[in-house]
Amino acid sequence: MTKLKYVFEALKRASSYLEANGREEGAARILLQHELGLTYSGLIAAMRDEITEQQFENFWINVEQHAKGIPVQHLTGSEEFYGRNFLVNSDVLIPRPETEELIEETLGLIGRYLTKKELSIADIGTGSGVIAITMKCELPSAQITATDISQAALEVAAKNAGLLNAEIDFRLGNLSEPIQDRKWDVILSNPPYIAHAEAPGLSDSVRDFEPHSALFADKEGLDLYEKMAQQLPDLLQKPGIIGFEIGYQQGAAVEKMLRDAFPDALVYSKKDINKNDRMVFAIIE
Repeated sequence: MTKLKYVFEALKRASSYLEANGREEGAARILLQHELGLTYSGLIAAMRDEITEQQFENFWINVEQHAKGIPVQHLTGSEEFYGRNFLVNSDVLIPRPETEELIEETLGLIGRYLTKKELSIADIGTGSGVIAITMKCELPSAQITATDISQAALEVAAKNAGLLNAEIDFRLGNLSEPIQDRKWDVILSNPPYIAHAEAPGLSDSVRDFEPHSALFADKEGLDLYEKMAQQLPDLLQKPGIIGFEIGYQQGAAVEKMLRDAFPDALVYSKKDINKNDRMVFAIIE
């Protein structure tokens, strides 16, 4: 490989290489920022700086790994969510921007319906902890509990909570089993919701490298919503809020489950920034 001298040359070569291998060329910038320890603006300012052979070698190893399908976030070890940096690895789902919209809508509903100073909030299936930790950071007086069936995921979440100074009660267990000791003001979940039959159509970066336990669910992806709808009526305060992230074709089905479980609730779906159904909320007064 011809030696390179400048940062911009490394970025140009990597971008072209990734594009030729069917990957987003923008990943090259993220990987180069990671290698050089620069922000986006810092990288732009450094384009005419020289890059050392070792820096380029390290960078190129990651570029080749991403070309093979390994997610950028697994190579850098982190992903930004709601303005904060979270550790991620192969034990947890990589946070998506759509989940930020679940947070945003929930905060708005809390401000509208729940005005007491100290709230109890549960996050079922916390993964890397982004929902629970973000809620704690945004509502410091709230008591937050987060559950997951995966001990490895809880260890990642606990590290994130420590890095972000968020006091969270993490509990190991399936769905609502670990939170049956009390009633909650808000219950949130971004559970596995992809049908097993959809696996072949997923990007290989998702299908081959993210944990299947955080991706797939039985009953065409609806199994865990059905179980939670059955479990949550005994666990929610009045007034209370439930918020689920969903697959874009699951809105009507999940709405029905929550209406059956909470006949007097206000239940609605909300679209994400791409105009797809992405969240279902139930407001129980």
